[in-house]
Amino acid sequence: MTLTPEERAGTLLTGSKLALGITPHFFNLIDINDPHCPIRRQVVPRLEESSYAPDEMADPCGEDGNMPVPGLVHRYPDRVLFLVTDRCASYCRYCTRSRVVSGVGEQELETDFEEAFRYLEQHEEIRDVLFSGGDPLLLSDTKLEQILSRVRAIPHIQFVRIGSRVPIFLPQRITPELCAMLKKYHPLWISVHTNHPKELTTEVRDALGRLADAGIPLGNQAVLLKGVNNDAKVLTELFQKLLMCRVRPYYLYQCDLIRGSAHLRTSIQEGLDLMNQIRGYTTGYAVPQYVVDGPGGGGKIPLNPNYIVAKTEDRFVLRNYKGDIYEYPEQSPEPAILQHGRWKD
Repeated sequence: MTLTPEERAGTLLTGSKLALGITPHFFNLIDINDPHCPIRRQVVPRLEESSYAPDEMADPCGEDGNMPVPGLVHRYPDRVLFLVTDRCASYCRYCTRSRVVSGVGEQELETDFEEAFRYLEQHEEIRDVLFSGGDPLLLSDTKLEQILSRVRAIPHIQFVRIGSRVPIFLPQRITPELCAMLKKYHPLWISVHTNHPKELTTEVRDALGRLADAGIPLGNQAVLLKGVNNDAKVLTELFQKLLMCRVRPYYLYQCDLIRGSAHLRTSIQEGLDLMNQIRGYTTGYAVPQYVVDGPGGGGKIPLNPNYIVAKTEDRFVLRNYKGDIYEYPEQSPEPAILQHGRWKD
């Protein structure tokens, strides 16, 4: 692939910020003659990564400040994020954890597994554990099962989730043996990460099908990216194609304020406009929740177009997807009761 001057300069930064890594499967989806290819923009470094906007941060989700033990993030009351590895199959240039993944970031991921297990055992309010990293599905079946079985043995942990882009980057990893192992730890959910319909190849479809056949519910977490998917037709095609792969579109993220990502970020208003063009024009199953992570550790905040036009003392004035206006009473009056042939208030 012939690199542009901006891409060539960007590759020189990968030894100190975020490594360059692309699987052969994903590389084959790149249009090598188009520098604006949406697949290419996601994984090929660019010079713009060296420029930091004023509001950008190394840790935009505030994970480091919510880490009671190394590698375990406890922000929400009943669930935790368990960072089990710092490596991915490929490296997305907008990665929220670029400070710790790939081995060349400014921090090292230092997960203390035994301390994390003890924390989970001691905190009975935790019912949901999300494994992430890095990408947990890069671990061997044996290593992954050791972690899963240990967490599953904790009585108050009700279900576990895995966040992974391996089914998209490396679908060959989703073997029958892996699926059989994961099936033993239900209820288990997997969130995959796909941003463009071109990523959903036949190999990816089959890998996702193997997971679904193992009874694993699948959701997709996309990121809204400039020049990749900030187009209503592209997003609609992505979400509809995901359903055909038996994956429910779950979240559409506003791109985090990670350092060096301004060239890939849209405005929130653009995201709201796009959601306005999608909702009502395709099945509700194909419409994810648009969210932004509150910068610095605020957690996920839902973003929706304004369908409430006005509110009076006794009713809401509402707008539907076509712009038609409807009124709905805030509180219906008590219905009249018919007694002995006569209405009684």
